[in-house]
Amino acid sequence: MPKTTAISAPQFTDEKAAVAHLEASRWPDGVNCPHCGSVTVTRMGGKTQAGMFLCNDCRDKFTARTGTVMERSHIPVHKWLLAIHLLNSGKNGVSAHELHRLLGVTYKSAWFLSHRIREAMKDTAATPMGGEGQSIQADETYYGNSSKRAKGYKKGHSHKEGIVALVEPKGRARAFHVKPATAAKVRDILVTNASRKSELHTDESNLYPQVGEEFAAHKTVVHGWNQGGHYVGKDSQTTNAVENFFGNFKRSMKGTYRFCSEQHLQRYLTEFEFRHNNRSGLGVSDGERAATALKGIAGKRLTYRIPYKN
Repeated sequence: MPKTTAISAPQFTDEKAAVAHLEASRWPDGVNCPHCGSVTVTRMGGKTQAGMFLCNDCRDKFTARTGTVMERSHIPVHKWLLAIHLLNSGKNGVSAHELHRLLGVTYKSAWFLSHRIREAMKDTAATPMGGEGQSIQADETYYGNSSKRAKGYKKGHSHKEGIVALVEPKGRARAFHVKPATAAKVRDILVTNASRKSELHTDESNLYPQVGEEFAAHKTVVHGWNQGGHYVGKDSQTTNAVENFFGNFKRSMKGTYRFCSEQHLQRYLTEFEFRHNNRSGLGVSDGERAATALKGIAGKRLTYRIPYKN
């Protein structure tokens, strides 16, 4: 996919062009069987088997959808590709209602399609963040149950969903849904995802002092009550990058998605994490971002039952 792609491009309007685009993305070095890995395959013909391949070794039939988040979906490939492009062409995302109207599919199909694309956005080969001479910013925030006029409103963080995020100031971000946010859970997230050779930059929360001792250094920014303190510490440490990540997430959840239940929160965090890690500030265009998401469809399946599980 080129750096800039108009929504009138052939792969978004023509099914044959879309299938060819999907095949080129999934098999840039030649078609191989997703069942056994064999490269000895034959393209099948005819009206009923167009787009299908036959593996000459295991004798299974397959298409470019097989073994991906698109498998067994009745939505045309060109609509899938357009949805992937739309979800990656702006930092605020696209609601399922908007996809339902733009793609001409039911709302239920658009909702499930969105979750499948978020599954494709998962980074399954993540490497440790930070490193020697680098810093990691860590912070926590709380989402949901924020309207005092809501019938079930309850005051306090214990009635909201906890989110912990790690951000490299000029690099990647990772975000995790945790409930509740405890020092033990924060430590597990940090030591699992960040190099301990990094400097850890946080606010004055009690969640970080103990795990901070395991890193090269732990520097804090004293924000004070109601942000009445400082934004930059004495050694120029800040938590601005991670707070900017949270700000973009919350604005988008309020303005675009409007509502997200507890069981789906991690998938939305994955979406925003993916776009942050493939943002224009790192030299990634909309077209390249969508192409990366399309590369992530293989080896992942999502059924109707799974989205309801944590």
